[in-house]
Amino acid sequence: MIRSRRSTAEAGPRQQPHVAIVVENLPAYEDTRLRKQLRDLLAYGYRVTVISQAGEVNQPYRDDPGLTLLEYPPPVEPGGPVGHVREYLTSFLWTALVMARLRRRGPIDVLQVCQPPDVYFPLSKVARWLGARVLVDQRDLMPELFAARFPNAPRGVTPVLHWLERRTQRSADHSIGVNDYLRDRMIVAGGRPDRVSIVRNGPVLARVDRAHPDSSWRRHSHLAVWIGKMGRQDRVDLVVRMIERVVRDLGRDDIGFVLLGDGECLEPMRDLVRDRDLEPWVSLPGWLSEAEVFGCLGAADLGIDTSLQNEVSPVKAMEYMAFGLPVLAFDLLETRRTVGPAGTYVSPGDVAAFGDQLVKLIDDPETLHRLGLAGRQRVENELAWERQTEVYLDVLERLTAGRRRS
Repeated sequence: MIRSRRSTAEAGPRQQPHVAIVVENLPAYEDTRLRKQLRDLLAYGYRVTVISQAGEVNQPYRDDPGLTLLEYPPPVEPGGPVGHVREYLTSFLWTALVMARLRRRGPIDVLQVCQPPDVYFPLSKVARWLGARVLVDQRDLMPELFAARFPNAPRGVTPVLHWLERRTQRSADHSIGVNDYLRDRMIVAGGRPDRVSIVRNGPVLARVDRAHPDSSWRRHSHLAVWIGKMGRQDRVDLVVRMIERVVRDLGRDDIGFVLLGDGECLEPMRDLVRDRDLEPWVSLPGWLSEAEVFGCLGAADLGIDTSLQNEVSPVKAMEYMAFGLPVLAFDLLETRRTVGPAGTYVSPGDVAAFGDQLVKLIDDPETLHRLGLAGRQRVENELAWERQTEVYLDVLERLTAGRRRS
């Protein structure tokens, strides 16, 4: 059954442009980028509808008088490539049904599709035919994401994913991506250079600055953190292997590690930590509120990222930097572009070197301070959401030009 929460404003005369947003891979409130976008859209007077998987975490949106939330039953968690196809097909059919219902209530001025997956271009074409403008919000690239998750999948899948990518870009009036790599790729796929923009997924500094460090996380002399959604492609297993080296090979029992987040790999990682007898040094609390996450970051000494995806901008690194934490990561294209002078880099996949460098940084407070200061300045000057939202709202303003009423 589709669950709907209508705002009181929706029932009145059509005053402001209506933005409908589709997000597929998780409940709307778990999408941190979407939360930032919604806050600004509502603040600037847009009427907003979100189409999303149902989940109790969505409760704040159900009670928000400023937007409409249309939820559909979450598909079965995929266990492999076939499971992902089934998930995408189920979500597509539910979204088509919900959009048809929404369109009967009134016009949609902008349809924003949060991607991946690149499967919604048929609905985008229908929306354009009915008078909407289409904005593609590209967060990841399906071919690279699929390869990272399923390295032994049949080769024939990749050309299909590139074909879907091209269809998506050619159905859009404008596209936004999180980094230069994605921008270049969207242009190659058919997006016009003047209609492709970069809107990075930086933290909201105003919220960071209101956070209070929570010293209860510091159960050892030093604290290193990892935050994020625990998917296969995030390689949280490398974090555990690195911790084992620090504790067993380097003999450091004075460093605690907190791995914050949930996802398909949370329970396997808990099992791995238990099997390696690392529980005295490692905490995996699962999903936490923003206040709890920020409290942990405020108490930490160092942020770590073990992703091996060259094309991904590490959102976790930008959050570390906002809290003045140095970043230790593998040396990847977009990681280095994002983190810059706030990071220390290790050859991709070299877990032993990663552990060695972590200990070296922990034992060098002067370098920790210098890197942390550089990161905070970079966030303030370039990466913070307060800087990025200017581009995002400008794109929306152009797409709705002439449709806003006083």
